[in-house]
Amino acid sequence: MKKSTGIISLILTVAVTAGLLALAAVGVGENKTGAAKNIPLGLDLAGGVSITYQAKGGTPSAEEMNDTIYKLQKRVEGYSTEAQVYPQGDDRINIEIPGVTDANAILEELGKPGSLSFQDMSGNELLSGTDIKTAEAKTYKDNLNNNDYEVALTLTDEGTEKFAEATAANIGSRIAIVYDGETISAPTVQTAITNGNAAITNMESYEAAEQLASTIRIGSLKVELEEIQSKVVGAQLGADAIRTSLLAGIIGFALVVIFMIVMYRLPGVAAGIALTSYVGITLGLLNAFEITLTLPGIAGIILGIGMAVDANVIIFARIREEIGAGKSVKGSIKTGFQKALSAILDGNITTLIAAIILSLKGSGSVKGFAHTLALSIVVSMFTALVITRLVMNAFYALGLQDAKLYGIQKERKTINFLSKKNICFVISAVLILGGLAVMGVNGSKGKGALNYSLEFQGGTSITIPMNEALSIQEIDETVKPVVSDVIGSNEIQAQKVDGSNDVIVKTRALDLETREALCQELVEKFGVDENQIAIENIGAAISSEMRSDAITAVLLAALFMLLYIWFRFKDIRFATSAVAALLHDVLVVLAFYAVARLSVGSNFIACMLTIVGYSINATIVIFDRIRENLATAGRKTDLQELVNRSITQTLSRSVNTSVTTFITVAVLYVLGVASIREFALPLMVGIVCGAYSSVCITGALWYVMKTKLGKKN
Repeated sequence: MKKSTGIISLILTVAVTAGLLALAAVGVGENKTGAAKNIPLGLDLAGGVSITYQAKGGTPSAEEMNDTIYKLQKRVEGYSTEAQVYPQGDDRINIEIPGVTDANAILEELGKPGSLSFQDMSGNELLSGTDIKTAEAKTYKDNLNNNDYEVALTLTDEGTEKFAEATAANIGSRIAIVYDGETISAPTVQTAITNGNAAITNMESYEAAEQLASTIRIGSLKVELEEIQSKVVGAQLGADAIRTSLLAGIIGFALVVIFMIVMYRLPGVAAGIALTSYVGITLGLLNAFEITLTLPGIAGIILGIGMAVDANVIIFARIREEIGAGKSVKGSIKTGFQKALSAILDGNITTLIAAIILSLKGSGSVKGFAHTLALSIVVSMFTALVITRLVMNAFYALGLQDAKLYGIQKERKTINFLSKKNICFVISAVLILGGLAVMGVNGSKGKGALNYSLEFQGGTSITIPMNEALSIQEIDETVKPVVSDVIGSNEIQAQKVDGSNDVIVKTRALDLETREALCQELVEKFGVDENQIAIENIGAAISSEMRSDAITAVLLAALFMLLYIWFRFKDIRFATSAVAALLHDVLVVLAFYAVARLSVGSNFIACMLTIVGYSINATIVIFDRIRENLATAGRKTDLQELVNRSITQTLSRSVNTSVTTFITVAVLYVLGVASIREFALPLMVGIVCGAYSSVCITGALWYVMKTKLGKKN
């Protein structure tokens, strides 16, 4: 690169980065006007619409309610992955959709969950909505290669039999799809359909197909519902929560950049520019893809700043090694990026596979987390491999060519990590088994193995008609302490109802005596009308089906990560060691949740998924170096020495990446509100555990399997 080209490249890069940062700054404030102004916010940050439905025709069974809630959850995810659906009492279902202020518009789009049936032209019912398993809009190519649109239907086992009979008897005739007494479609039967999969073709547009599919999904609910009330609710967290989180982000970002400059000198400056671009690009893409942003989501982006450093650390360590080996600075920069590429790609692709699986198979907050994770992975790779490289080459072209500006990696004395492998295995076993023992003891005492939050086990909802409108901050300072003192717990969610003085407080399940005591205390403290206080039981926002989806998604993600690592490293022992280390980190953090009695809710899911991605990335770096050293080793190489050398060579990466990530999360913990602290604390444990397992466990596991389960050469 010529000097003039270097100047132009650097000026353009800094200018674009500064512009992205400016857009991000005005895009996430209280008066958003920048590129991020259209980022949808979650219930905790912006509030939304709350709709309550009641079952018609008596109290449904628990199975019918669970099935209806799950299907509604899938339906409202079209508005936001952070939408919540949960039971209220025995015959009501509450839906909360964030980022929306027009309840009537949502009700009109969502439709009235009523009855659906398939009828022949004489009006005899052939099958009902409950015989439909799924309905979704699809695009396909016709004979002329033009786009056409259809609604693909999948029937239940019972519905498959009914539909086979119905279509066989009505070939050439129409079957009407009737929703609440109105025919919404009447497709002609072309042939008998016996495999349980049908399609309504030749739809006029994709939007029309999606509208029909949506109506069929709603009509396939087991319970017929009617809307009894809707309201706009305010944010669950005040503006202070957002400000402190953003302040934590700024401070954490500054500390990370300073750390990078101190550790890596001139390359650290390049990393700072790349990280700034990461923030701006991420916020811009959140806006473009309309990914719902919650407070844990903000924490996730801030955490991503620390994780985005990883690729830069790998590259800079490689450059230092090349300079230390006697190569020129220019050659070291080129070779450093080349040698770092495989570790960066393998680590990020492995995590990206997990994100894709979680997005496809997960529900609710799991799906939302997967979207943010995938976005962060792609952006961090781009900023490290493109922007950092561009800036580094520009610095060199400007005459900054002294090796001292880049640092020289001296040959380290190999540390014998494997000599302590048995001690490390015992420590890990004690931590994991100890956590499981604590869970068992807590469960036997009736406290629950884990401290499940409202989202997991439901609780009580109290609507308080205050005499004057209160802000979220005033609710936090006055109402929540009163409720906390009476119920003896700090696990409280509170939000206000727009257009009224009502405040909604959600707590753990309260018995009759506690409810009466709380009502009396509210009357005494705030002078509210006791007869107007409404108290109802609410079910878990994270249903058993959603939990099942999350577990299935994580297991599938682990399986596909294992297959990818096996494919890339050509050795199943690498893959099994990586997944075992990942499981190790998850179990240790789970043990911490049990011992510390931290609240297990949606933040718990986000925390565990973050640790999965972080853990696999750290492991891949070490395995990549083992693979590289094996390729150049002779047949008589001491395998134990090779593994120890590989871990030692990547030690600076393991330590420095952990330090930068820990810094960002620690600042979050110090400055964040209570819910953010409950997210940050176990993450700090996970970061420390991830560094420990990558250095002390993964290589040792591979070595044991290599020597005990295979040939020693």
